[in-house]
Amino acid sequence: MKFSEIKNKKWFKILASTYAIIIILFIVWMLFFDTNSYLIHRELDNDINALEENKEYYKKEIEKDKAFINKMKDSNEVEKFAREKYYLKKENEDIYIIEHEDSLKNKNKNE
Repeated sequence: MKFSEIKNKKWFKILASTYAIIIILFIVWMLFFDTNSYLIHRELDNDINALEENKEYYKKEIEKDKAFINKMKDSNEVEKFAREKYYLKKENEDIYIIEHEDSLKNKNKNE
């Protein structure tokens, strides 16, 4: 086909019109090159979703910490926590740490 034959086709006349070219250029510009392009919006939406997931995670962690703080308001709970976690003791008291065989095997593997 020669160019003159293509030029006489109806679809070519429609696409070659000034308005069609301007509309096509505008759509391409808005989708890819503009500061508010579709690609940038998609990336920002992904960032927003990730931040919302982080927000939910931290809300759950805050609730756990609040429950722990309320639990630690009791002096008996504070003493129990200090003894279990930090091996603290009273003045005239001896502490014996008993480890099971399977926990010793796990420690040796980690070292």
